[in-house]
Amino acid sequence: MSPRKRSARNKGLPTRWDFKNNAYYYLPRKNEKADFDNKSYFRLGKTLAEAHASFAERMTFDGELSTFDKLCDRYALEVLPKKAPATQRSQARCIKRIRIAFGANRPQRIESLHIYQYRDAVAKKYGEKTANLDLEVLSHIFTKSIEWGARSGHPMTNKQVVKFTLVPRDRYVADGELEVALQEASPFIRQYIALKLLTGARKGEMLSIRLSDINDQGITINRSKGGKDSIYAWTPALNEVIKSIKTGRKKIGGLYLFSNRHGQPYIREDGKTSGFDSIWQRFMAKVVKSGVPRFTEHDLRAKVASDTTLERAQELLGHAKGSATTERVYRRRPELINPAK
Repeated sequence: MSPRKRSARNKGLPTRWDFKNNAYYYLPRKNEKADFDNKSYFRLGKTLAEAHASFAERMTFDGELSTFDKLCDRYALEVLPKKAPATQRSQARCIKRIRIAFGANRPQRIESLHIYQYRDAVAKKYGEKTANLDLEVLSHIFTKSIEWGARSGHPMTNKQVVKFTLVPRDRYVADGELEVALQEASPFIRQYIALKLLTGARKGEMLSIRLSDINDQGITINRSKGGKDSIYAWTPALNEVIKSIKTGRKKIGGLYLFSNRHGQPYIREDGKTSGFDSIWQRFMAKVVKSGVPRFTEHDLRAKVASDTTLERAQELLGHAKGSATTERVYRRRPELINPAK
């Protein structure tokens, strides 16, 4: 199976797309120019997520799914824009790699053996985690291909293709380590961590809290993974933390609980949190110098899950009862065992 050759500049992009001047462009055909403002090159956006959304607004898929490349076009047009911004960015990168490998081939010709070869090649170049992400997207594309009539069967069901078994991260932030780290933290980071330890919310959920989400009942957390929203009821500790954060932001303004000096949130519409991430990395540089091993913002979510019961951890993290993910990924505290007599 030989992939279609593409220019180095638009390698892995949809047909008639190009990347230049730090943005994505589409080259309309003559009969499409009116739909694209009669431009020779139509600017789609700076990011892949923006480009796919912009393209989807102006196009409808009416072509045959004769190649896997066209299958990817339809998936990017109809499925990808419906996902969360961060998921769009991640899966768009997966689709670029998938196109390079399978683009020129007919969907029916791709078999489990070819997917295993692809999995191993991606793992060798980018790592097993990236390979697993690609397999998830590839599997969903095959599912849609059956719905769209491009295939009669799925080559990845019933464990015909197995993902890599990844070892979950096991960094547990001990109380003593956190106490030392907080001595190096700015008031903003101290307040952020205090709320994180009370809720266990994800970074995106934390940075998306609006002042309107805070009412007499408590604080509403809008789940970023599609789960049911949660209201964290008031406790003395939660009330104290929120009061401290509001006091510190009086001169800032804005609609969000955590806002920068311009009153803007630390999370953008596309889900990126680069401003907050820079603050966190500067904080971590000080923490490492103090002698505490580096830990991530997400490790604190695991600490919340580790420092309570399994059932309580699932409630705080917004996981379904009985979810294996809580135990496998987030419960990291070493188990205390009494020695044999």
